[in-house]
Amino acid sequence: MKTKITVLFAIVNAFAIAGFGQEAPFSFLMLSDPQFGMYASDKGFVRETANYEFAVAAVNRLKPGFVIILGDLINKTGDSAETNEFLRISHKIDPSIPVYYLPGNHDVGHQPTSQTIAAYRQNIGRDYYSFHAGPVYGIVLDSTLILDPKMAEPEYQEQISWLKKELESAKTSGATQIIVFQHHPYFTDNVNERDQWGNIPMERRHLILDLLHASGVHYVFAGHLHKNICVRDGDIEITASGPVGMPFAEDGSGIRVAVITAKGLQHRYYEFGKLPDRLEIK
Repeated sequence: MKTKITVLFAIVNAFAIAGFGQEAPFSFLMLSDPQFGMYASDKGFVRETANYEFAVAAVNRLKPGFVIILGDLINKTGDSAETNEFLRISHKIDPSIPVYYLPGNHDVGHQPTSQTIAAYRQNIGRDYYSFHAGPVYGIVLDSTLILDPKMAEPEYQEQISWLKKELESAKTSGATQIIVFQHHPYFTDNVNERDQWGNIPMERRHLILDLLHASGVHYVFAGHLHKNICVRDGDIEITASGPVGMPFAEDGSGIRVAVITAKGLQHRYYEFGKLPDRLEIK
């Protein structure tokens, strides 16, 4: 009997090592910068409609654990036609797929105010919040408030206080992946680079990154640049994903796929014409 039990244990252990005892992979999709109105300088949004319709069809086909849109939903802050078209197509996403939105600088203004933030909250939803999906503890930030809080200082301070508490909760949640989603990357080349259009000013950059380091965050996903970059600050990887809308670099419009397995998180940007048949990283 002892021999049989030993053999059975060896077989079970072999299956576990091979991955048969692991939970199924968890996948999600990231769409950045649909930015309705950008192609035609706010005189229309035919091309954005076509791109976003394609992206939504891909979401429905691939059926991820969730999809998140990484800001700059529209091009002209407060434009009702651009907003309505974005929402019209967004509502075509399969109701069984959780959808998360966050604001970019074009959604709340390059220098957000209490009024522009309130309008975003009324038309789209919360501008910062957390969510749980599979192994993911998602923390969504309004990075434009971090970029330039001058005209909305109370909202900025509220977000920082909230973030500190949320990171404490995340650490004790048991989630295997605490991931931050926002519109702006903290930097584009190195953590001490000078302030510029594509990054968060250094003073607040280090403030937030120090909080993330202390809380076990290893991934930050952003948009804003309309191209793909991936940089590191120690054990934090910061990725700016290419756009659903107008691209600024060689990579065309597309979607980022992320897959979480027992080995960790992998992600890859796919141009529309190169999207996989199923949720996987090739």
